Amino acid sequence: MVNVALVRGPRVLGTVLEAIKLGGGLNGSPERLERALIKVNFISTKTYDTGVTTDPLVVEALIHEALEVFNQVFVVESDASMTNADKACETTGMKEICDKNGVKFLNLRREKDRIKLPIPNSETLKVISVPRIVVDSVIINAAKLKTHSVTGVSLGLKNMFGLLPTKMKFKYHARNISKVVVDINTVLSPRFTVIDGFYALEGAGPIFGSPVKMNLVIASKDIVAADATACRVMGIDPAKIYHINRAYEKGFGELNESKIDVVGSKLEEVRRQFRRG
Repeated sequence: MVNVALVRGPRVLGTVLEAIKLGGGLNGSPERLERALIKVNFISTKTYDTGVTTDPLVVEALIHEALEVFNQVFVVESDASMTNADKACETTGMKEICDKNGVKFLNLRREKDRIKLPIPNSETLKVISVPRIVVDSVIINAAKLKTHSVTGVSLGLKNMFGLLPTKMKFKYHARNISKVVVDINTVLSPRFTVIDGFYALEGAGPIFGSPVKMNLVIASKDIVAADATACRVMGIDPAKIYHINRAYEKGFGELNESKIDVVGSKLEEVRRQFRRG
């Protein structure tokens, strides 16, 4: 059985810390490790309560836990087609959290030392280029609970798309963005995924739509199981979301509900049918 934490509670650090603990925690090695990157979602400069970007409080909890395990911790994102990640860090309140906790924010687009990663059994991309620091670090995935007009949902697997250090991300949509997401997750896998559902987003997504106050945090070491559970929270069949189902087929994680042990709150108590664009 795969463990997924589903915790409903007030928007406080304790709610997130409980989800991290129930989800298995960040430490996957007996020794202290060098560096972790906390990958947030800054597709927009909108604040967390719009349901669009990662809540700084969620990241603060992850920073607290990561500093117990890693020598260095960075919060990271890259520019989006219409958004400067550095500006988003300021406007969303994330920079304040980083400064408060003594960690730096890295805009991956500005990292010039890059490495090419061939993608075995690819869907659409043969190779991707990413900053070397991404490959040389443990990735902690701080995603958002929201719908998406093209991929169906934007959760843990989709959040990894932001590791590509280019602003011109629209070019990947022409390559079938759902397949691109699968390819990225083929070569870059997070150690731990947290999906911020304090405020979620329904509607067209991933920027436009309506915020939904869910007071919910989902966490797991298994990114596919986390996404599958998040889909079920939103009343969506994860097997019908291409990138989630394909990631399961490729062995990246678990999708079957019968093989996922949801701990914390009960799925039926938090489920809500999300409107999709």
